[in-house]
Amino acid sequence: MTLHTKRIGDSGPLLLFIVGGNGDSTVFEGVAARLADRYRVVLYDRAGFARSPIDEIPADRLAADVEDAAALLDEPGHVFGSSSGAIVTLELLATWPSKVRIAVPHEAPLISLLPDRDEWLARMDGVYDLYRAEGPDQAMALFGRLVGLAQQAPPPGFEPPPALMEMAGRMRHNIPFWLEHELRQYPRQVPDLAALAASKDKLVLASGDESKGLLPYLPNLVLSERLAVPVTEFPGGHLGYFRQPVEFAERLHEVLSSAGTS
Repeated sequence: MTLHTKRIGDSGPLLLFIVGGNGDSTVFEGVAARLADRYRVVLYDRAGFARSPIDEIPADRLAADVEDAAALLDEPGHVFGSSSGAIVTLELLATWPSKVRIAVPHEAPLISLLPDRDEWLARMDGVYDLYRAEGPDQAMALFGRLVGLAQQAPPPGFEPPPALMEMAGRMRHNIPFWLEHELRQYPRQVPDLAALAASKDKLVLASGDESKGLLPYLPNLVLSERLAVPVTEFPGGHLGYFRQPVEFAERLHEVLSSAGTS
C-alpha cells in the first residue's frame, strides 16, 4: 500500500495535514499554498480512499490511520486534522506524543463524549441505514441536515478551484467508503483522556466560529472542560479551511506561532 502524498514548501517546521471524511487532501491545498513559505507541508490521502487504495480493511482501521500518520512524521512536526482527521490527530498525540510539536484537531466528531451520545449515535446509524437502502446521495443530504453542514453555505462568489472540481470525481469512491467504514466507527472512539492530559501543552482544540451550537463544535467543549484546554476558534465552519483558505492559513500560523514553536 502506497499513500498518495504531496509536499509543499522547502523550509520551516514540518506541518502534517490529516484530511477528514472526504479522504482527499486536495481540500487543504489552498491553505497549504499560503503556508509554504513558512512550513514544510505534507498532505496525504488516508488509506482506503481513492488515491490511496488498499487490498483489505484493517481490523482496527483507526489505529492503522494513526500508524500511517506517525510514519509520515520522520521528525517531530505540527499536525492539523479536521473531522475524522481530527480524531486521528488526537489518537496520534495520545499514542506518539514525541512525534508531535503542536496538535490542532479541528472539530473532531467524538460523539462518544457527549451526554446525549446514544441519540446522536442512533442518528448516525440512521444515516448509514439510509445509505444502504437508497444510496450515498440521500444519506449525505440527511447527514448534512443533522450536523448542520447545510447551514454553512460557501461565501458569496465562492468558486471551487479546478483541483476541487477534479476531486469531485473521486468522491464517487470516497463518500461510500467513508459511509461504510467511518461514519459509525470513528465517532464511537473513546479518547485516552489521561494520555491527552499528559500532552495538553501541545494541544489546540480548534473549532469554526460558524459552528457554534452545531454537532461539530460540541465534542471540543467536552474536551476543553475535561482537559482544561481552551477552545480556539478558526474562521468559518466545519469546512472553513477550503472555503476561507487565506484567513484560515493566517489563523493557523498565528496559533502555531503563539505556541512558541514555529
